[in-house]
Amino acid sequence: MEKKLQDILDSAIPLTQAMGIVVERYSGRELTIIAPLVNNFNHLGTAFGGSLYIACVLSAWGLLYLRLREAGVEGNIVIRKGEVEYLRPVTGDIVATGTLPPEAEVAAFIESFNRKEKAKMAIHAVIEVEGMVAVKFEGAFAVVKSQE
Repeated sequence: MEKKLQDILDSAIPLTQAMGIVVERYSGRELTIIAPLVNNFNHLGTAFGGSLYIACVLSAWGLLYLRLREAGVEGNIVIRKGEVEYLRPVTGDIVATGTLPPEAEVAAFIESFNRKEKAKMAIHAVIEVEGMVAVKFEGAFAVVKSQE
């Protein structure tokens, strides 16, 4: 599953190649991606805020993509809204982890999509530095039936 997601990110979102994003780990409830600092630094030598935001968005989007594919759900996933808090500088590689809400909420989301052909859900992501949260993200995602 991780390789398929990596292929999609590389081909459908060219920015991920420039950022050097690599899909690191998927557990079914969490997805971790890594972006090397060498591709994503700012004038202070720390991680660029835009790169931090994108890494969070992609860890959440990719997590939802993988979880829905496992459930046999095919639809277009879009972010509707994203809120980010930058709590401390990221001085090394960007390691973003998206986490799904409780399984009951995921099941209700999938049921809503199957019934209405669209659904909405919030997904959180974090970037930690030395065991402390450096970036907190919450994204509101929507899935709509593919128009093929």
